[in-house]
Amino acid sequence: MSTSIVPDLATYEVWLLTGSQTLYGEETLRQVAAQSQDVAAKLQASSDVPVTVVWKPVLTGRDAILDVMLEANAAKNVIGVITWMHTFSPAKMWITGLDALQKPLLHFHTQANVELPWDTIDFDFMNLNQAAHGDREFGYIEARMGVARTTVVGHVSDPEVTKRIGTWTRAAAGRAASKSLKLARFGDNMRYVAVTEGDKTEAEIVFGAEINTWGVNELAAAVHAASDADIDALVAEYVELYDVAAELLPGAERHESLRYGAAVEMGLRSFLEEGGFHGFTTSFEDLGDLRQLPGLAVQRLMADGYGFGAEGDWKTAILVRLSAVMGAGLPGGASLMEDYTYHLVPGQELSLGAHMLEVSPSLTTAKPSLEVHPLGIGGKEDPVRLVFTADPGPAVVVALSDMRERFRMVANVVENVPLPAPMPNLPVGHAVWKASPDFRTATSAWLAAGAAHHTVMSNQLDVAVYQDFAQMTGVEMLTIDEGTTLVEFEREMKWNAAYYRLNQGF
Repeated sequence: MSTSIVPDLATYEVWLLTGSQTLYGEETLRQVAAQSQDVAAKLQASSDVPVTVVWKPVLTGRDAILDVMLEANAAKNVIGVITWMHTFSPAKMWITGLDALQKPLLHFHTQANVELPWDTIDFDFMNLNQAAHGDREFGYIEARMGVARTTVVGHVSDPEVTKRIGTWTRAAAGRAASKSLKLARFGDNMRYVAVTEGDKTEAEIVFGAEINTWGVNELAAAVHAASDADIDALVAEYVELYDVAAELLPGAERHESLRYGAAVEMGLRSFLEEGGFHGFTTSFEDLGDLRQLPGLAVQRLMADGYGFGAEGDWKTAILVRLSAVMGAGLPGGASLMEDYTYHLVPGQELSLGAHMLEVSPSLTTAKPSLEVHPLGIGGKEDPVRLVFTADPGPAVVVALSDMRERFRMVANVVENVPLPAPMPNLPVGHAVWKASPDFRTATSAWLAAGAAHHTVMSNQLDVAVYQDFAQMTGVEMLTIDEGTTLVEFEREMKWNAAYYRLNQGF
Protein backbone atom coordinates (compact mmCIF):
# COMPACT_ATOMS: atom_id res chain seq x y z
CA MET A 1 0.00 0.00 0.00
CA SER A 2 3.04 2.26 0.21
CA THR A 3 2.92 4.89 -2.55
CA SER A 4 5.74 7.37 -3.12
CA ILE A 5 4.82 10.99 -3.75
CA VAL A 6 8.39 11.98 -4.62
CA PRO A 7 8.31 13.36 -8.19
CA ASP A 8 10.44 12.10 -11.04
CA LEU A 9 12.76 15.08 -11.50
CA ALA A 10 13.15 14.26 -15.19
CA THR A 11 9.61 15.58 -15.69
CA TYR A 12 10.88 19.04 -14.73
CA GLU A 13 12.60 21.32 -17.25
CA VAL A 14 15.24 24.00 -17.06
CA TRP A 15 15.77 26.14 -20.15
CA LEU A 16 19.16 27.15 -21.50
CA LEU A 17 18.93 30.74 -22.76
CA THR A 18 21.87 31.92 -24.85
CA GLY A 19 22.52 35.60 -25.42
CA SER A 20 24.03 37.24 -28.50
CA GLN A 21 23.12 40.09 -30.88
CA THR A 22 22.46 40.60 -34.61
CA LEU A 23 25.62 42.68 -34.98
CA TYR A 24 27.73 39.58 -35.65
CA GLY A 25 25.74 38.33 -38.67
CA GLU A 26 23.88 35.16 -39.52
CA GLU A 27 26.92 32.90 -39.87
CA THR A 28 28.18 33.72 -36.40
CA LEU A 29 24.70 33.31 -34.93
CA ARG A 30 24.43 29.86 -36.53
CA GLN A 31 27.70 28.91 -34.84
CA VAL A 32 26.43 30.31 -31.54
CA ALA A 33 23.29 28.21 -31.86
CA ALA A 34 25.21 25.03 -32.67
CA GLN A 35 27.60 25.49 -29.77
CA SER A 36 24.89 26.32 -27.25
CA GLN A 37 22.89 23.30 -28.40
CA ASP A 38 25.99 21.22 -27.70
CA VAL A 39 26.23 22.64 -24.17
CA ALA A 40 22.56 21.85 -23.57
CA ALA A 41 23.06 18.30 -24.86
CA LYS A 42 26.05 17.73 -22.56
CA LEU A 43 24.09 18.99 -19.55
CA GLN A 44 21.19 16.76 -20.52
CA ALA A 45 23.50 13.76 -20.83
CA SER A 46 25.17 14.32 -17.45
CA SER A 47 24.13 11.96 -14.67
CA ASP A 48 24.66 14.87 -12.26
CA VAL A 49 21.72 16.79 -13.73
CA PRO A 50 18.45 15.02 -12.84
CA VAL A 51 16.09 17.33 -14.76
CA THR A 52 15.46 17.79 -18.48
CA VAL A 53 17.57 20.53 -20.07
CA VAL A 54 15.80 22.28 -22.96
CA TRP A 55 17.69 24.45 -25.46
CA LYS A 56 15.94 27.60 -26.61
CA PRO A 57 16.84 29.60 -29.75
CA VAL A 58 19.55 32.22 -29.37
CA LEU A 59 18.22 35.51 -27.99
CA THR A 60 19.26 38.73 -29.73
CA GLY A 61 16.66 41.31 -28.71
CA ARG A 62 14.57 42.66 -25.89
CA ASP A 63 11.18 41.41 -27.10
CA ALA A 64 12.35 37.82 -27.61
CA ILE A 65 13.99 37.82 -24.18
CA LEU A 66 10.82 39.07 -22.48
CA ASP A 67 8.68 36.55 -24.36
CA VAL A 68 10.78 33.56 -23.31
CA MET A 69 10.85 34.69 -19.67
CA LEU A 70 7.06 35.04 -19.63
CA GLU A 71 6.75 31.64 -21.29
CA ALA A 72 8.99 30.11 -18.61
CA ASN A 73 6.88 31.71 -15.88
CA ALA A 74 3.70 30.23 -17.33
CA ALA A 75 5.01 26.69 -17.85
CA LYS A 76 4.34 24.69 -14.68
CA ASN A 77 7.00 22.08 -15.44
CA VAL A 78 9.72 24.71 -15.97
CA ILE A 79 11.54 25.15 -12.66
CA GLY A 80 14.28 27.56 -13.71
CA VAL A 81 16.39 29.06 -16.47
CA ILE A 82 20.12 28.96 -17.20
CA THR A 83 21.61 31.95 -19.00
CA TRP A 84 24.87 32.12 -20.95
CA MET A 85 26.12 35.14 -22.88
CA HIS A 86 27.97 33.23 -25.58
CA THR A 87 28.99 36.43 -27.37
CA PHE A 88 28.55 39.98 -26.23
CA SER A 89 24.83 40.48 -25.51
CA PRO A 90 24.21 44.11 -24.45
CA ALA A 91 22.63 43.84 -21.01
CA LYS A 92 20.00 46.55 -21.44
CA MET A 93 18.23 44.06 -23.72
CA TRP A 94 17.76 41.81 -20.67
CA ILE A 95 16.29 44.33 -18.21
CA THR A 96 12.59 43.78 -18.90
CA GLY A 97 13.04 40.02 -19.16
CA LEU A 98 14.96 39.73 -15.91
CA ASP A 99 12.45 42.00 -14.22
CA ALA A 100 9.63 39.71 -15.35
CA LEU A 101 11.30 36.39 -14.51
CA GLN A 102 9.68 34.60 -11.57
CA LYS A 103 11.63 31.34 -11.77
CA PRO A 104 15.09 30.62 -10.30
CA LEU A 105 18.05 31.80 -12.37
CA LEU A 106 21.47 30.24 -12.87
CA HIS A 107 24.13 32.27 -14.67
CA PHE A 108 26.46 29.82 -16.41
CA HIS A 109 29.77 31.53 -17.15
CA THR A 110 31.36 29.25 -19.71
CA GLN A 111 32.58 29.00 -23.30
CA ALA A 112 32.43 26.44 -26.07
CA ASN A 113 36.14 25.52 -26.04
CA VAL A 114 38.30 24.24 -23.21
CA GLU A 115 41.68 25.27 -24.62
CA LEU A 116 42.60 28.27 -26.70
CA PRO A 117 43.75 27.32 -30.23
CA TRP A 118 47.02 29.21 -29.83
CA ASP A 119 48.36 28.52 -33.31
CA THR A 120 45.19 29.40 -35.26
CA ILE A 121 43.39 31.96 -33.12
CA ASP A 122 42.28 35.05 -35.05
CA PHE A 123 39.70 37.79 -34.61
CA ASP A 124 36.90 35.70 -36.07
CA PHE A 125 37.46 33.30 -33.17
CA MET A 126 37.50 36.23 -30.75
CA ASN A 127 34.19 37.57 -32.09
CA LEU A 128 32.54 34.18 -31.72
CA ASN A 129 33.85 33.38 -28.23
CA GLN A 130 33.28 36.47 -26.12
CA ALA A 131 31.66 35.09 -22.98
CA ALA A 132 34.63 36.22 -20.89
CA HIS A 133 33.35 39.77 -21.16
CA GLY A 134 29.82 39.11 -22.41
CA ASP A 135 28.98 37.44 -19.10
CA ARG A 136 30.56 40.31 -17.22
CA GLU A 137 28.15 42.68 -18.96
CA PHE A 138 25.31 40.39 -17.95
CA GLY A 139 26.60 40.07 -14.38
CA TYR A 140 26.58 43.87 -14.09
CA ILE A 141 22.90 44.16 -14.90
CA GLU A 142 22.04 41.26 -12.58
CA ALA A 143 23.90 43.00 -9.76
CA ARG A 144 22.45 46.44 -10.52
CA MET A 145 18.91 45.04 -10.56
CA GLY A 146 19.49 42.91 -7.47
CA VAL A 147 18.51 39.74 -9.31
CA ALA A 148 18.74 36.63 -7.13
CA ARG A 149 20.84 34.06 -8.94
CA THR A 150 23.45 31.34 -8.63
CA THR A 151 26.61 31.70 -10.72
CA VAL A 152 28.51 28.65 -11.95
CA VAL A 153 31.89 29.08 -13.65
CA GLY A 154 33.69 26.51 -15.79
CA HIS A 155 33.43 24.24 -18.82
CA VAL A 156 30.53 21.86 -19.26
CA SER A 157 32.98 18.94 -19.55
CA ASP A 158 34.17 19.51 -15.96
CA PRO A 159 32.39 17.12 -13.54
CA GLU A 160 32.55 19.75 -10.81
CA VAL A 161 30.56 22.09 -13.06
CA THR A 162 27.83 19.59 -13.90
CA LYS A 163 27.63 18.54 -10.26
CA ARG A 164 27.16 22.17 -9.20
CA ILE A 165 24.50 22.75 -11.85
CA GLY A 166 22.77 19.52 -10.82
CA THR A 167 22.71 20.73 -7.22
CA TRP A 168 21.06 23.97 -8.32
CA THR A 169 18.41 22.07 -10.32
CA ARG A 170 17.54 20.05 -7.23
CA ALA A 171 17.08 23.26 -5.25
CA ALA A 172 14.92 24.62 -8.06
CA ALA A 173 12.79 21.47 -7.86
CA GLY A 174 12.40 22.15 -4.14
CA ARG A 175 11.37 25.70 -4.90
CA ALA A 176 8.74 24.46 -7.35
CA ALA A 177 7.47 21.94 -4.79
CA SER A 178 7.21 24.62 -2.11
CA LYS A 179 4.97 26.71 -4.37
CA SER A 180 2.32 23.95 -4.45
CA LEU A 181 2.88 22.44 -1.01
CA LYS A 182 -0.21 21.74 1.11
CA LEU A 183 0.14 20.83 4.79
CA ALA A 184 -2.57 19.42 7.07
CA ARG A 185 -2.14 20.13 10.77
CA PHE A 186 -3.94 17.78 13.16
CA GLY A 187 -4.08 19.84 16.32
CA ASP A 188 -1.96 22.82 17.26
CA ASN A 189 1.60 23.33 18.45
CA MET A 190 2.75 21.75 21.68
CA ARG A 191 1.66 24.01 24.52
CA TYR A 192 4.07 26.71 25.68
CA VAL A 193 6.75 25.80 23.10
CA ALA A 194 8.21 28.80 21.24
CA VAL A 195 10.28 27.59 18.31
CA THR A 196 7.58 25.48 16.66
CA GLU A 197 5.32 28.53 16.44
CA GLY A 198 5.51 30.91 13.48
CA ASP A 199 3.71 33.05 10.95
CA LYS A 200 1.85 30.74 8.59
CA THR A 201 0.65 33.60 6.41
CA GLU A 202 4.21 34.80 5.92
CA ALA A 203 5.24 31.22 5.16
CA GLU A 204 2.74 31.12 2.30
CA ILE A 205 4.08 34.44 1.00
CA VAL A 206 7.72 33.34 1.20
CA PHE A 207 7.54 29.62 0.38
CA GLY A 208 4.13 29.21 -1.22
CA ALA A 209 3.17 26.52 1.32
CA GLU A 210 -0.51 26.36 2.27
CA ILE A 211 -0.85 25.44 5.96
CA ASN A 212 -4.24 24.75 7.54
CA THR A 213 -5.66 22.81 10.46
CA TRP A 214 -8.16 19.94 10.69
CA GLY A 215 -9.66 18.48 13.82
CA VAL A 216 -7.91 15.29 14.86
CA ASN A 217 -11.22 13.46 15.05
CA GLU A 218 -11.61 13.93 11.29
CA LEU A 219 -8.45 11.86 11.02
CA ALA A 220 -9.71 9.42 13.65
CA ALA A 221 -12.88 8.88 11.61
CA ALA A 222 -10.78 7.96 8.57
CA VAL A 223 -8.66 5.62 10.71
CA HIS A 224 -11.66 3.82 12.15
CA ALA A 225 -13.20 3.43 8.68
CA ALA A 226 -10.33 1.20 7.50
CA SER A 227 -11.63 -2.21 6.42
CA ASP A 228 -10.44 -5.49 7.91
CA ALA A 229 -9.35 -6.69 4.47
CA ASP A 230 -7.18 -3.62 3.87
CA ILE A 231 -5.70 -3.92 7.34
CA ASP A 232 -4.90 -7.60 6.74
CA ALA A 233 -3.13 -6.74 3.48
CA LEU A 234 -1.07 -3.98 5.10
CA VAL A 235 -0.09 -6.19 8.03
CA ALA A 236 1.11 -8.81 5.55
CA GLU A 237 3.26 -6.10 3.95
CA TYR A 238 4.75 -5.25 7.34
CA VAL A 239 5.59 -8.90 8.00
CA GLU A 240 7.36 -9.12 4.65
CA LEU A 241 9.34 -5.87 4.97
CA TYR A 242 10.35 -5.75 8.64
CA ASP A 243 11.55 -7.91 11.49
CA VAL A 244 8.25 -7.94 13.33
CA ALA A 245 8.42 -8.59 17.07
CA ALA A 246 6.95 -11.98 17.93
CA GLU A 247 4.29 -10.47 20.19
CA LEU A 248 2.91 -8.48 17.20
CA LEU A 249 2.63 -11.36 14.73
CA PRO A 250 -0.79 -12.71 13.72
CA GLY A 251 -2.25 -14.75 16.55
CA ALA A 252 0.14 -13.31 19.16
CA GLU A 253 -0.97 -11.46 22.28
CA ARG A 254 -0.33 -7.92 20.99
CA HIS A 255 -1.27 -8.37 17.34
CA GLU A 256 -4.20 -5.97 17.77
CA SER A 257 -1.71 -3.15 18.41
CA LEU A 258 -0.17 -3.80 15.01
CA ARG A 259 -3.57 -3.93 13.34
CA TYR A 260 -4.46 -0.58 14.86
CA GLY A 261 -1.13 0.85 13.67
CA ALA A 262 -2.06 -0.36 10.18
CA ALA A 263 -5.48 1.29 10.48
CA VAL A 264 -3.77 4.55 11.42
CA GLU A 265 -1.66 4.33 8.27
CA MET A 266 -4.67 3.51 6.10
CA GLY A 267 -6.69 6.42 7.49
CA LEU A 268 -3.87 8.94 7.45
CA ARG A 269 -2.80 8.01 3.94
CA SER A 270 -6.35 8.22 2.60
CA PHE A 271 -6.93 11.60 4.28
CA LEU A 272 -3.75 13.04 2.76
CA GLU A 273 -4.40 11.59 -0.69
CA GLU A 274 -8.00 12.82 -0.84
CA GLY A 275 -6.97 16.32 0.27
CA GLY A 276 -3.98 16.55 -2.05
CA PHE A 277 -1.65 17.11 0.91
CA HIS A 278 2.14 16.77 0.75
CA GLY A 279 2.78 16.86 4.48
CA PHE A 280 1.19 16.99 7.92
CA THR A 281 1.76 17.50 11.63
CA THR A 282 0.44 15.76 14.71
CA SER A 283 0.55 16.49 18.44
CA PHE A 284 0.60 14.03 21.34
CA GLU A 285 -1.44 16.61 23.28
CA ASP A 286 -4.33 16.39 20.81
CA LEU A 287 -5.14 12.80 19.87
CA GLY A 288 -8.93 12.85 20.23
CA ASP A 289 -10.39 9.45 19.45
CA LEU A 290 -7.08 8.01 18.21
CA ARG A 291 -5.96 5.11 20.37
CA GLN A 292 -2.25 5.49 19.54
CA LEU A 293 0.03 8.38 18.73
CA PRO A 294 0.85 7.74 15.05
CA GLY A 295 4.34 6.29 14.85
CA LEU A 296 4.71 3.56 12.26
CA ALA A 297 2.35 5.37 9.88
CA VAL A 298 4.33 8.62 10.11
CA GLN A 299 7.61 6.81 9.53
CA ARG A 300 6.35 5.09 6.41
CA LEU A 301 4.70 8.21 5.02
CA MET A 302 7.94 10.18 5.41
CA ALA A 303 9.75 7.40 3.56
CA ASP A 304 7.21 7.89 0.75
CA GLY A 305 8.04 11.60 0.50
CA TYR A 306 5.50 13.25 2.80
CA GLY A 307 6.68 16.06 5.03
CA PHE A 308 6.16 15.69 8.75
CA GLY A 309 6.60 17.77 11.86
CA ALA A 310 5.94 16.59 15.39
CA GLU A 311 4.02 18.61 17.98
CA GLY A 312 2.46 20.83 15.32
CA ASP A 313 5.82 21.86 13.86
CA TRP A 314 4.78 22.85 10.34
CA LYS A 315 8.13 24.49 9.52
CA THR A 316 9.96 21.17 9.89
CA ALA A 317 7.22 19.45 7.90
CA ILE A 318 7.99 21.85 5.04
CA LEU A 319 11.71 21.05 5.25
CA VAL A 320 11.15 17.29 5.30
CA ARG A 321 8.92 17.46 2.22
CA LEU A 322 11.25 19.72 0.26
CA SER A 323 14.27 17.60 1.20
CA ALA A 324 12.51 14.51 -0.14
CA VAL A 325 11.81 16.27 -3.44
CA MET A 326 15.30 17.72 -3.78
CA GLY A 327 16.86 14.34 -2.99
CA ALA A 328 14.72 12.39 -5.46
CA GLY A 329 16.62 9.52 -7.06
CA LEU A 330 19.58 9.67 -4.67
CA PRO A 331 20.37 6.95 -2.13
CA GLY A 332 19.26 7.74 1.39
CA GLY A 333 16.37 9.81 2.63
CA ALA A 334 15.05 12.67 4.72
CA SER A 335 13.49 12.60 8.16
CA LEU A 336 12.32 14.58 11.12
CA MET A 337 15.18 14.59 13.62
CA GLU A 338 15.83 16.03 17.05
CA ASP A 339 19.04 16.42 19.03
CA TYR A 340 18.13 14.42 22.12
CA THR A 341 21.26 13.87 24.18
CA TYR A 342 25.07 13.93 23.98
CA HIS A 343 28.13 11.77 24.46
CA LEU A 344 30.49 14.29 26.07
CA VAL A 345 33.77 12.41 26.41
CA PRO A 346 36.39 15.10 25.56
CA GLY A 347 37.56 14.72 21.97
CA GLN A 348 34.91 12.05 21.26
CA GLU A 349 31.73 14.13 21.48
CA LEU A 350 28.69 12.78 19.64
CA SER A 351 25.03 13.69 19.30
CA LEU A 352 22.27 11.12 19.66
CA GLY A 353 19.25 12.13 17.62
CA ALA A 354 15.81 10.59 17.69
CA HIS A 355 12.20 11.45 18.44
CA MET A 356 9.39 9.86 20.41
CA LEU A 357 8.51 7.61 17.46
CA GLU A 358 8.83 9.42 14.19
CA VAL A 359 12.15 8.93 12.42
CA SER A 360 12.01 7.82 8.78
CA PRO A 361 13.44 4.41 7.84
CA SER A 362 14.70 6.00 4.61
CA LEU A 363 17.84 6.87 6.63
CA THR A 364 18.89 3.21 6.75
CA THR A 365 19.54 0.39 4.31
CA ALA A 366 19.24 -2.18 7.11
CA LYS A 367 16.01 -4.03 7.84
CA PRO A 368 14.18 -2.19 10.66
CA SER A 369 12.49 -4.06 13.46
CA LEU A 370 8.80 -3.43 14.11
CA GLU A 371 8.10 -3.23 17.83
CA VAL A 372 5.59 -2.00 20.40
CA HIS A 373 6.61 -0.23 23.61
CA PRO A 374 5.08 2.15 26.14
CA LEU A 375 5.37 5.82 25.20
CA GLY A 376 4.99 7.34 28.65
CA ILE A 377 3.47 10.53 27.20
CA GLY A 378 0.10 11.33 25.65
CA GLY A 379 -1.99 8.95 27.76
CA LYS A 380 -2.87 6.53 24.96
CA GLU A 381 -2.16 2.88 24.08
CA ASP A 382 1.40 1.70 23.49
CA PRO A 383 2.19 2.60 19.87
CA VAL A 384 3.94 0.49 17.24
CA ARG A 385 7.09 1.85 15.62
CA LEU A 386 10.13 0.95 13.50
CA VAL A 387 13.47 0.73 15.32
CA PHE A 388 16.80 1.15 13.50
CA THR A 389 20.05 3.12 13.37
CA ALA A 390 20.72 5.54 10.51
CA ASP A 391 23.47 4.43 8.14
CA PRO A 392 26.97 5.78 8.74
CA GLY A 393 28.07 8.46 6.30
CA PRO A 394 27.76 12.16 5.45
CA ALA A 395 24.55 13.95 6.34
CA VAL A 396 23.20 17.40 7.06
CA VAL A 397 20.75 18.61 9.69
CA VAL A 398 18.73 21.73 8.84
CA ALA A 399 16.32 23.81 10.93
CA LEU A 400 13.87 26.55 9.97
CA SER A 401 13.04 29.29 12.50
CA ASP A 402 10.77 32.33 12.42
CA MET A 403 12.90 35.35 13.41
CA ARG A 404 10.00 37.87 13.22
CA GLU A 405 10.97 39.83 10.09
CA ARG A 406 12.43 36.82 8.29
CA PHE A 407 12.75 33.06 8.25
CA ARG A 408 16.19 31.68 9.09
CA MET A 409 17.59 28.35 7.91
CA VAL A 410 20.52 26.89 9.82
CA ALA A 411 22.39 23.86 8.52
CA ASN A 412 25.09 21.77 10.16
CA VAL A 413 27.22 19.37 8.15
CA VAL A 414 27.56 16.14 10.15
CA GLU A 415 28.88 12.60 9.84
CA ASN A 416 26.62 9.78 10.97
CA VAL A 417 28.70 7.15 12.75
CA PRO A 418 28.18 3.50 13.72
CA LEU A 419 26.92 2.97 17.24
CA PRO A 420 29.89 3.06 19.62
CA ALA A 421 28.06 0.40 21.68
CA PRO A 422 24.75 -1.44 21.38
CA MET A 423 21.59 0.31 22.64
CA PRO A 424 19.20 -2.61 23.19
CA ASN A 425 16.83 -0.58 25.36
CA LEU A 426 16.28 2.41 23.05
CA PRO A 427 12.99 1.61 21.27
CA VAL A 428 13.01 4.26 18.52
CA GLY A 429 14.66 5.02 15.19
CA HIS A 430 17.78 7.07 15.78
CA ALA A 431 21.05 8.47 14.44
CA VAL A 432 24.40 9.15 16.07
CA TRP A 433 26.59 11.82 14.53
CA LYS A 434 29.75 13.86 14.79
CA ALA A 435 29.21 17.55 14.03
CA SER A 436 31.47 19.75 11.90
CA PRO A 437 33.76 21.50 12.58
CA ASP A 438 33.67 20.15 16.15
CA PHE A 439 31.06 19.63 18.83
CA ARG A 440 31.67 22.80 20.83
CA THR A 441 31.78 25.16 17.83
CA ALA A 442 28.79 23.58 16.10
CA THR A 443 26.61 23.53 19.20
CA SER A 444 27.58 27.06 20.26
CA ALA A 445 26.82 28.39 16.78
CA TRP A 446 23.48 26.53 16.68
CA LEU A 447 22.43 28.04 19.99
CA ALA A 448 23.67 31.51 19.01
CA ALA A 449 21.51 31.33 15.88
CA GLY A 450 18.39 30.35 17.81
CA ALA A 451 18.07 27.35 15.54
CA ALA A 452 15.21 24.96 16.27
CA HIS A 453 15.42 21.71 18.20
CA HIS A 454 13.45 19.96 15.45
CA THR A 455 15.38 19.47 12.23
CA VAL A 456 15.32 17.59 8.98
CA MET A 457 18.18 15.15 8.58
CA SER A 458 19.12 14.30 5.00
CA ASN A 459 21.73 11.72 4.08
CA GLN A 460 21.03 12.37 0.39
CA LEU A 461 21.83 16.04 -0.04
CA ASP A 462 24.83 18.32 0.15
CA VAL A 463 24.44 21.54 2.13
CA ALA A 464 24.81 23.50 -1.14
CA VAL A 465 21.28 22.43 -2.13
CA TYR A 466 19.85 24.18 0.92
CA GLN A 467 22.02 27.22 0.28
CA ASP A 468 20.68 27.47 -3.28
CA PHE A 469 17.11 27.00 -2.05
CA ALA A 470 17.54 29.78 0.51
CA GLN A 471 18.93 32.11 -2.18
CA MET A 472 15.92 31.36 -4.42
CA THR A 473 13.42 32.13 -1.67
CA GLY A 474 15.17 35.08 -0.04
CA VAL A 475 15.50 33.20 3.24
CA GLU A 476 18.45 33.82 5.55
CA MET A 477 20.89 30.89 5.51
CA LEU A 478 23.57 30.13 8.09
CA THR A 479 25.92 27.19 7.52
CA ILE A 480 28.01 25.38 10.13
CA ASP A 481 30.71 23.31 8.45
CA GLU A 482 34.43 22.58 8.51
CA GLY A 483 35.30 26.24 7.90
CA THR A 484 33.12 27.68 10.66
CA THR A 485 34.57 29.69 13.52
CA LEU A 486 32.35 31.05 16.23
CA VAL A 487 33.73 34.59 15.88
CA GLU A 488 32.98 34.74 12.14
CA PHE A 489 29.60 33.03 12.60
CA GLU A 490 28.43 35.57 15.17
CA ARG A 491 29.74 38.42 13.01
CA GLU A 492 27.74 37.08 10.03
CA MET A 493 24.58 37.04 12.15
CA LYS A 494 25.10 40.70 13.08
CA TRP A 495 25.56 41.67 9.44
CA ASN A 496 22.50 39.65 8.48
CA ALA A 497 20.38 41.32 11.17
CA ALA A 498 21.19 44.73 9.74
CA TYR A 499 20.60 43.62 6.14
CA TYR A 500 17.24 41.95 6.70
CA ARG A 501 15.86 44.72 8.90
CA LEU A 502 16.90 47.43 6.46
CA ASN A 503 15.58 45.39 3.53
CA GLN A 504 11.99 45.34 4.77
CA GLY A 505 9.36 47.07 2.68
CA PHE A 506 7.20 49.85 4.06
